[in-house]
Amino acid sequence: MTQPLIKVANLTRIFDVSKPWLNRIIEREQKQYLRAVDDVSFEINKGETLALVGESGSGKSTIAKMLVGLLSPSKGAVLFDDQPMRMDTSDEMQELRKRFQMIFQSPYASLNPRWKVMDIIAEPMTVLGIEEDQNQIAKRVDELLVLVGLSAADGAKFPHEFSGGQRQRIAIARALSANPEFIVCDEPTSALDVSVQAQILNLMRDLQDELGLTYLFISHDLSVVRHMANRIGVLYLGALVEVAESKALFKDPRHPYTRMLLDAVPDLEMAGREHKEIEGEIPNPINPPSGCTFHPRCPFANERCKNEVPKPVQTQTGFAACHGVEEGRI
Repeated sequence: MTQPLIKVANLTRIFDVSKPWLNRIIEREQKQYLRAVDDVSFEINKGETLALVGESGSGKSTIAKMLVGLLSPSKGAVLFDDQPMRMDTSDEMQELRKRFQMIFQSPYASLNPRWKVMDIIAEPMTVLGIEEDQNQIAKRVDELLVLVGLSAADGAKFPHEFSGGQRQRIAIARALSANPEFIVCDEPTSALDVSVQAQILNLMRDLQDELGLTYLFISHDLSVVRHMANRIGVLYLGALVEVAESKALFKDPRHPYTRMLLDAVPDLEMAGREHKEIEGEIPNPINPPSGCTFHPRCPFANERCKNEVPKPVQTQTGFAACHGVEEGRI
């Protein structure tokens, strides 16, 4: 049995989105809170890729930031190799932070335009105290540039001299410079052309095999997820509604929302399967629907769905949080 590297238990994040105090007094309004992540639990085994998918606003990026310590959870816990993640600067946490990194969505915004590439890639090594000898740092930067498909001479250039795909390779090299075990990939190919996306995804798969990396892969593109993930988690309005192995999820989705997402994917294989567009819109997360938050868009909803929050139930492929699945009517 593979040992989980990441354990997420009852993770919740609530943001205060209230108007300024004086505006609330004048307009006689109460404080408003947005529950961006709602009681999410999952595990990621060593060496595997777990993907999180969902429409915009489903909480994917918020979970990613909590996993790497950029945001503190309002409730719940993140365990990295059975060690709790905390928002402090203790020696214990500093050692833990060396073991994970993050690749951000935009290769244009995540690289400092004033720094040369060699300095960008070397930064984690110096900040985390991994290497102090400048000659060794320069040697390691050259190795990483070659590893991600660039030239060692590119270290002397600035980010604006590279294309989007090349910049993302630089971002990957920066993440690898800390020798991490776990990398959070927050939609790393969404800002790139389709042809370049395939190159970056193949690079990431090769690096995972070569270095034994563990990924949390966040995306809204199901075709990308199908190529990358061992398991897939589907998020809706901050809650995890289904988790299953990748092939099983595409073959036999259980939750109605998962089915809706897959029905919206173009049928490139011309299998003759009927496809439907995603109906409706995500409700206002500040004032979500009662019961199952998906019930206003669900063709299988009944009175129980409107009043009772569903709990995850075991399925043949994983689990799904759905009254219809639990009752066997879906």
